[in-house]
Amino acid sequence: MRKHLLLLLAALLTSLPVMTWGQEARYPIEVIPPGKGPYTFPQGYQTPWDKIQIMVTSKMSPNLFVLHGSEGLEPAHPDASVGRAMVLFGPDGILMVDTENRQVAEKTLSAIRSFANGPIKVLVNTHVHSDHTGANAFFAKQGALIFSQENLRNEMLHPPARGAQPALDMSGIPAATYNYNPSAPGQPAVTFNMNGETVDFIPMMPSHTAGDTIVRFRKANAIYIEDFYRNFGYPFADQANGGSIKGMLDAVDLIERLAGPNTTLIPGHGTLVKKTDLLPYRAMLVDILAKVNTLRDQGKSLKEVLAANLTAPYDKTTQGDTQQSKDRFVTEAYDEVKDFPALVDGKRTMPPHP
Repeated sequence: MRKHLLLLLAALLTSLPVMTWGQEARYPIEVIPPGKGPYTFPQGYQTPWDKIQIMVTSKMSPNLFVLHGSEGLEPAHPDASVGRAMVLFGPDGILMVDTENRQVAEKTLSAIRSFANGPIKVLVNTHVHSDHTGANAFFAKQGALIFSQENLRNEMLHPPARGAQPALDMSGIPAATYNYNPSAPGQPAVTFNMNGETVDFIPMMPSHTAGDTIVRFRKANAIYIEDFYRNFGYPFADQANGGSIKGMLDAVDLIERLAGPNTTLIPGHGTLVKKTDLLPYRAMLVDILAKVNTLRDQGKSLKEVLAANLTAPYDKTTQGDTQQSKDRFVTEAYDEVKDFPALVDGKRTMPPHP
């Protein structure tokens, strides 16, 4: 009888799923890759938020999932709507990276509840843009404590004046803040040990904005690198919010030191990459800055620099490039190589262009 019970117990144990935490050979798993386009939108097109779906698009480990939205619906991010969010889940509760737009908050929560029922405890914002922070208040009301760089908190407290603005919801403002330490770049400001994973919040130098943070998941060997790198359309340095192309170069160099050869890098938009994929991007930034600097030294106007079509060598290999994307990138380089306004309290007063 005892032997029979032992055999039955052994059979039951071997039939149960084994929960493992951290990277396995089969990860990462790309469930739904971002679209490639090309995409066109008619004049006056408005994003149909009700049609956007939020889905698990990648899995970094058995308990670390990536959420992203439908392709072909949002002009600002046609390859996959809104910014990527990440969710670490398990018996210690849920840790989130970014919240996507407020218009899809319920859908984001529904996507999370499709695989995790635990309380949402921790949320970190990687930068201030609304496709990454728009649903902050919604998730704070689910119980999340919000972390960010101090600069990001200040940006949210003092948004740019753009006509009538809704009243500021303080529940969506980060409550736990930290600062970038230029003498120790790459050092975590906050570390969580949750759900079998070790998670580092690493404040960045001003790059995409003045308040950037990357998030490293040590055991999954993955780093969320937010928006200083993108491979759908041309780079975007939000200079008014403290970003710069040169800062993005510094960010790429820091990732080169932090990431291993097999580390998965998760940008806010575009495809998942390895650190070697950042090298052509870096080379392009250096090249465009140098060419724009040469033309400015020759006294060329912005209009003349834009007409020089400096991005032509990269157009065939840059998915999602548009004239608007190219012109924005070259204009940023033009503003940066000469008389670049100083950064004051995380902001720059950029020169107007006709």
